[in-house]
Amino acid sequence: MESPEPRLAEVEYLEVQCKSALNPVKGMGFSWSLNPYTGCEHRCAFCYVRAFELRADRPSDDRYGRGIRVKVNVAGVLHGELSRKSWRRETVVIGAATDPYQPAEGRYKLTRQCLQVLSEFSNPSAIITRGPMIVRDLDVLSEHARRANLYITFSIPTVDDEVWRRTEPGTAHPKQRLRAIEKLVAAGIDVGVGMAPILPGLSDRPDRLEAVIKAARAAGATGLWAGMLHLKDGTREHFMSVLSKHWPELVPRYENAYRDRAYLPPAFGEPTLKTVAGLRAVHGVSDRRRIILKPPSEPEQLSLLN
Repeated sequence: MESPEPRLAEVEYLEVQCKSALNPVKGMGFSWSLNPYTGCEHRCAFCYVRAFELRADRPSDDRYGRGIRVKVNVAGVLHGELSRKSWRRETVVIGAATDPYQPAEGRYKLTRQCLQVLSEFSNPSAIITRGPMIVRDLDVLSEHARRANLYITFSIPTVDDEVWRRTEPGTAHPKQRLRAIEKLVAAGIDVGVGMAPILPGLSDRPDRLEAVIKAARAAGATGLWAGMLHLKDGTREHFMSVLSKHWPELVPRYENAYRDRAYLPPAFGEPTLKTVAGLRAVHGVSDRRRIILKPPSEPEQLSLLN
């Protein structure tokens, strides 16, 4: 097998002015998203956002994540939007399209600024991330949690070293994410785990599923939900190239399972999700989730990525 991509890649930051901060969302279980960045340095092979990058005529292949648009004025724009009399203090989800705690955040601190604004308005919020950098903002998060509902989902699809290295090249090790969960929970913040996507033939073995569930429970996660891999055009091509490079023996299985479809048929995925449900019950981990995150399916949802 060939070596995986290096974790750190050469990335170009383009500072831009955004016209809006809040994006209306359909079909994902919540109504509003906020993304301080466009593009994601984590470069996950399976990221569903690649499909929308393709539709927007932006790179969805191995160039994805090497150019990040930084919305330098996003916190100020957000403040203006939350100040409107028409705003009804609906939950805002940060990180539905790009990770708010990717490396760019270390330099720009836009996510931190947006959290301070949301806290000022006592606006309910949720965060989806793979970035342990989030613990830097414990002060802001703790204050926000005192003023409004706050729920954090840490995405941990697997704790297997090989699968992680080859499919999530730009992310921190799952153990670092678990340590971040411990710190957040110790600070009284509600944190769950999203075990998604589960990759057929790679991370769906019962022992690998159980390893994530046990680790989440040990870290103090308040719940865990799971979802299977989906492959839309843009994501499909890149993921299959990664599969061909590192696990060529699995290519026929994926071609059969995902033939002419983006979503795994129930006959392929339901047994795995039933296994997850059984393991959650054994280990006493709740299946509740505060935010139902599913991939957007309609073309108009490209606004999510702006």
